Amino acid sequence: MKRRNFIKAAGISGAGLSLLPVTHNLNASTFKKQEKPTPICVATWNFHEASKTAGELLYKGASALDAAEQGVRVEEANLKNTTVGNGGAPDKEGNVTLDACIMSPSGDCGSVVYLKEIEHPVSVARKVMEETPHVMLAGEGALQFAIQQGFKRKNLLTKESEENWKKWLEKKEYKPIINIENHDTIGMLCLDEKGDIAGACTTSGLAYKMNGRVGDSPIIGAGLYLDNEIGGAVATGMGEAIMKSVSSFLIVELMRQGKSPQEACEIAVQRIIKQNPNYKDFQAAFIALNKNGEIGSYCIHEGFSYAKYQDNKNTNNPSQSYL
Repeated sequence: MKRRNFIKAAGISGAGLSLLPVTHNLNASTFKKQEKPTPICVATWNFHEASKTAGELLYKGASALDAAEQGVRVEEANLKNTTVGNGGAPDKEGNVTLDACIMSPSGDCGSVVYLKEIEHPVSVARKVMEETPHVMLAGEGALQFAIQQGFKRKNLLTKESEENWKKWLEKKEYKPIINIENHDTIGMLCLDEKGDIAGACTTSGLAYKMNGRVGDSPIIGAGLYLDNEIGGAVATGMGEAIMKSVSSFLIVELMRQGKSPQEACEIAVQRIIKQNPNYKDFQAAFIALNKNGEIGSYCIHEGFSYAKYQDNKNTNNPSQSYL
């Protein structure tokens, strides 16, 4: 049934919608902001060089947005990281395709999906945010825009990634490998000296994925979401499960209602577990940071950790887990 016919048959109209009861105030918040915390950077997994880069920038007075972008760029350029940027594992056709998004304290955001031959998709995403009226660009359009903005094309398939892909082609078997960087990403949240929060998320996606597959990482509300009055959240793990529950948005809204970052992350994981009977077969993990500088993290399987830079100290922090 076409959408307009469904609406007509269901008796739903603009007038009808206005009669629906208002159950809550969408602008209401029970979150209590305290005095301004010191600058802080958190990032998924032990990406300590990324958190160090962002953290040092924050303590030099950089904005949260600049710090988040520059922090995740470290992993985009890291050839040893086969889940992000240059050197990322290709799809099953041998294409390295990248996804990324970025979000500013103002609530503006930019995203690119299925981007080829550009080493730093997060920076292209920022250009989308700042130089276009759009939020997301995809595929050839994203590549064309990146070139117009001065980004240089580059072969991102390294010899090592190509050899691993050819070995995988012998059997073409896919099985999620929990906590072994099979379908990982780097998500980062930064709180600067002004008390503003920004975030970024970037990945090469699921190793040997179907051509055209996009996960949660570039989706605002799934892989990344923030509200400068409340805080932010980032996700990592099986993107399909995270997208289904719009997990990062959920976490921020729970914090708005007064939940701590830890409580919000735990509820988000429980939501995924409830929706996915096969939850033991994959990892999903979250980090949340509120405007008071409080951090929460939670995951399905033990083994997830997050990097934190605060007070000029760079640490790796194990997450609590459901299993």
